[in-house]
Amino acid sequence: MANPKRKWSKARTGKRRSQWKLTVPNLVECPHCHSLKLLHRVCKECGHYTVRHKGERKSIEVLSVE
Repeated sequence: MANPKRKWSKARTGKRRSQWKLTVPNLVECPHCHSLKLLHRVCKECGHYTVRHKGERKSIEVLSVE
């Protein structure tokens, strides 16, 4: 089994781990009920989702499974 030849310092480990960042999710306004929702997702408030097919817009109501 492979083992490291030298001990990594805490500073070096910290520099490597400094790139592990969380990003803020993209929130957009729902065109149907005007609440905030995640981009490319069904609205949790009203269940609305807009689909585009070659320039056309189709509006779909998705039923919840509650």
